[in-house]
Amino acid sequence: MPFFTAADGCRIHYETFGSAGPRLILIPGLGGDGRFWAGVVRLLETDHRIIVTDHRGAGRSDRPESPCSIPLIASDIAGLLAQTGGSAHIVGHSTGGAIAQVLALDHAELGLSYTISSSWARADARFRTLFSARAELLEAGMAETYQRLGNVLCHEPSYLETHAGQLEAAVAAAAHSLAPLTVTAARVRMLLDHDRLDDLPRIDAPVQVIAATGDILTPPALSQAIAAAIPGAGFVPVAGAHFHPLADPEGFATIIRRFIPEAHLDRIAS
Repeated sequence: MPFFTAADGCRIHYETFGSAGPRLILIPGLGGDGRFWAGVVRLLETDHRIIVTDHRGAGRSDRPESPCSIPLIASDIAGLLAQTGGSAHIVGHSTGGAIAQVLALDHAELGLSYTISSSWARADARFRTLFSARAELLEAGMAETYQRLGNVLCHEPSYLETHAGQLEAAVAAAAHSLAPLTVTAARVRMLLDHDRLDDLPRIDAPVQVIAATGDILTPPALSQAIAAAIPGAGFVPVAGAHFHPLADPEGFATIIRRFIPEAHLDRIAS
């Protein structure tokens, strides 16, 4: 099981797939577990070289009690990219999209292009209320309730029906999978500190921003604000809820396949 060791000793889990084609890294959302991308990886690994990473504090990475932040996770990923071959096309969903913004602004030499999916650049009042409440559930020890609410916020009703057993198993496992709850709660609260909206016009690379029309966790207006702030960024609306890459990996993979060659031509032209 491969790990990258960050400067502070935290071990960051990652996996690689594919042996030929453009290099890209897939960064998951708040859950921080790269297995979120399994369906997309299966569709892209035949003609892409893919890195899938877990965040520190989540997935199969170490879970230190020390403070965590989106810039710190971005620095972990920058170090991982540098160690494994350098620049790549960067794809981030939700919190992964916030990490992608930080990489584009603070580690620009590592990004060939950026796909920012269902994310935000500045927390509004609704976002702050929702994620503060989610953190409070964890701080109160209510891991199962946190997981159950997350299922409702992130999936379409039809997905909840057809995957009821799988989702209920995730609820039953939540106390273990989210432990330590203090670390997971701190990871939720770190989202409130992410505010790079005023910096986004400095990004000088191909960018596409994806938003699901039925996303109630990070509504499309938050993604539209990102696209509007980045010069030349494309905006791609898709059907579905917040976890659209999980529910429709074929649709997401198609968007990536279309964008990466366009991004390569944009780089040559510039």
